[in-house]
Amino acid sequence: MEKRAIEIIKKAGDEGVLQSDLWKMLGTDSREGSRIAIRLERKGFIEREPTVHAGKKTYRLRLIKRPPRKISIATVKGCPCFVCPDLTKCAIGHVINPVTCKKLTTWILEQISSQLEESERRGND
Repeated sequence: MEKRAIEIIKKAGDEGVLQSDLWKMLGTDSREGSRIAIRLERKGFIEREPTVHAGKKTYRLRLIKRPPRKISIATVKGCPCFVCPDLTKCAIGHVINPVTCKKLTTWILEQISSQLEESERRGND
């Protein structure tokens, strides 16, 4: 139901939608509509602006616009799992698993280290 709520709010554009209208559009009651709006706000998807409509307190809901995230294969490039001969046998709870894999752990620690170094370099510029 949250996805449907997001779509309704998104279609409303910059004007947003009243919370009191949203729950009606979703075919639910005001209590559930309020819970959905609060969850979406906590997750950072929408903003809730207090307003009065027809003499009653409600909220205007607007989608929080974010620039699209750039997704790059570089974040997983070099992951040892892609070339591991045991990939098909590897799973949580199995003898061979990602939790105890030394190659994967080493790779993850190297990624964290390089991210920290880059962050420090940017901070010192």
